[in-house]
Amino acid sequence: MSSEAQTIAAGSEDTRKSPWIYGPWLDLIVGCGAWSAPLLLVSYSGQFSESRFWPLAFYFLALFFNYPHFMATIYRAYHTRSEFAKYRVFTVHITLLLIAAGILVHSWYALLPWLFTIYICWSPWHYTGQNFGLLMMFARRSGLAPTQSERRLVWLAFAGSYLLLMLSFHTGTSNDPLVLSLGLPASFTVPARAVLAVFFGGAIVWAFGSMAKRAAWRELLPSAILSLTQVLWFLLPAILELTHSGGVTQTRYSSGILAVLHSAQYLWITSYYQERESRASGLVAWSFSRYLLTLVTGGIALFIPGPWIVSRAFHVDFAASFLTFMALVNIHHFILDGALWKLRDSRIATLLLNPQQKKDDSTTDPNDRFLTKVRWVAGRSMGARFIRVGAASLLLAWGVFDQLHFFYSSKTDDAAALQRAAAWNPDDSAVQTKLARLELAARKPLDALESLKRAADVNPSNINLQEQYAQSLIAAKKIAEAYAVFQRILAKNPKLAQGWVNLGLLASQLGHDTEVVDDLRKAVELDPENANAQLYLAEALDQRGEEQAAARHYRDYLRIVAAHKDEHKGDQATVLSALIKVADADAAGNRNADALAGYSAAAMNAEKSGHWNLASLALVHLADLQEKRGNAAEALASYQQGLAFDQRLQEPQSAAADWFNYAQFLRRQKQPNEMVLACLFEARRVAGNSSLQEDAAIEKAILEVEAGLTRSVVSQLSKNYSKILEEALKLSPDRLLPRR
Repeated sequence: MSSEAQTIAAGSEDTRKSPWIYGPWLDLIVGCGAWSAPLLLVSYSGQFSESRFWPLAFYFLALFFNYPHFMATIYRAYHTRSEFAKYRVFTVHITLLLIAAGILVHSWYALLPWLFTIYICWSPWHYTGQNFGLLMMFARRSGLAPTQSERRLVWLAFAGSYLLLMLSFHTGTSNDPLVLSLGLPASFTVPARAVLAVFFGGAIVWAFGSMAKRAAWRELLPSAILSLTQVLWFLLPAILELTHSGGVTQTRYSSGILAVLHSAQYLWITSYYQERESRASGLVAWSFSRYLLTLVTGGIALFIPGPWIVSRAFHVDFAASFLTFMALVNIHHFILDGALWKLRDSRIATLLLNPQQKKDDSTTDPNDRFLTKVRWVAGRSMGARFIRVGAASLLLAWGVFDQLHFFYSSKTDDAAALQRAAAWNPDDSAVQTKLARLELAARKPLDALESLKRAADVNPSNINLQEQYAQSLIAAKKIAEAYAVFQRILAKNPKLAQGWVNLGLLASQLGHDTEVVDDLRKAVELDPENANAQLYLAEALDQRGEEQAAARHYRDYLRIVAAHKDEHKGDQATVLSALIKVADADAAGNRNADALAGYSAAAMNAEKSGHWNLASLALVHLADLQEKRGNAAEALASYQQGLAFDQRLQEPQSAAADWFNYAQFLRRQKQPNEMVLACLFEARRVAGNSSLQEDAAIEKAILEVEAGLTRSVVSQLSKNYSKILEEALKLSPDRLLPRR
């Protein structure tokens, strides 16, 4: 720090007079981020709309801001032999390591979320470092020279704001499959974020209050605006999340308007530095337009050709490849940029803190390139110019082509546009899945299935794509193929609970009965809180006659539903059926009190929700248990109430069963055979064309009762039994057998 302090001291007199880089307005608006407030307001108001304008706008702005700002770092590190050699660890070794990582991620999709999460979580720290560095630069250009304690306090405040944002990112589960979350509870992160926000405000106020004792407000203005920018970039997203129940997603934060603002800020300072470095080296003909064109074309070269070439040449998913390149280029930029830009470097301090133009003898001759061929390409010969112009033209054309591809692929309601994008690159899973949705909406299931198959084929490691394809196979009734897809999914991801649920259901449809319970048990073991897994396993066990084992899982299902009522509002019928099943198991296990409570609760809730069939079923089961316990009067009331519910339904099979059961009850209670026979006749009438087994049971009961009646009575009843049926429905309890 001694050389830096000497440099600052030497230039303090002049820098007090002119702390600006290009001028007050441009420096404050772009360099200090004064335009953040209006641009963030416009961006945040637009992000909640369904318009495609914002994604298109940010993708277009990436050509002129985001991509060039990455190339600015590459240009700085690689354009001279001295810089290349000085940072060889970063320019060579780290680069090769990241290239190897890119090859590995392209081969194993499961690594992409980890790589992408690193990029998403690192980028805010990168923004923080730049804002802090610029704040210190402006303070020193104003001759302020913050003390060690002031500098440390500002740094801690900025670091705290980054930590605040990270706590926001990692609260709860992530809604993006490519962004991993620590899943921290809000009960911890919300108070912690509040403390960090208060600390940020207190630290900044104290530090600037201390500096204000030695400087006028104009000298503090750039640094103060940069502090406000940090508030807008870091505290505002957290506030929006807490007040709007959602806020700003991680990917939108790192790749949206803030990325554009950061990139513009970066281009503003690096263009100034490159101009001063060139002039200090003796090149007075430095051109900003030529420099910007180099950055634009170089930025396109960094991001666009790679995914296209890899996707088309190796049939790799273009969407996954693009995200991989994006993450890798960003991470490389973060690492390299952290090494390049340090004010403690005397040469950087000289160029950024001292406005006087001095020749820098330490700079290598700009014509001394690190490779002979590179020197020739950068030369003035006709061939070199032709190559440069040709390469720049090709890259610019490629950039325009990529913009058009993104434009067509973003038109989610235009099948022709999506088909054009798919024709340009059929190995783009994002386009294929969008096209499949439109084809399904247009009632073209076979076309949708083909599109999803293409998407799944180009990225076999993407579980979400494979599951979508399998679901489309199920919808197309191709159960065996869907079963095979889920087998492949689970072979690679055996801990995927929902996958085992799907496999179990498909096994059931294919008749693989021995596998169904095993598959569903694996799902429950992996995720005991999966309501569907508990329900389906209970049903499978019930079908196998394992009533008590099924009841345990029905109870778990009911417990989960009770704990997450909002998520299961539409599952009332399933819940009521499960409640009846549990009561049946309790009755079979002689837990009569529990069974009575279960049937009663099911009947009451079914009546309230209008599920008359389930209310009737619960009452019939309740009546059977009441009769077995010797309470015929209560059983009679339950039967009669259940039959009253049946009259509101158009379910003949259920109603026929209830009339048959009531008839048998009356028969056991020694009621007149005419009344019993009338109920059986009604059961036969209601049953209509039901199963042969039910018809046989009814007919057998009719023959048995008719044997105790004369032919004339039977004949008369068969013609008209409505009066006796009405009498049966109003039967008084005092006509029943005495209670045992």
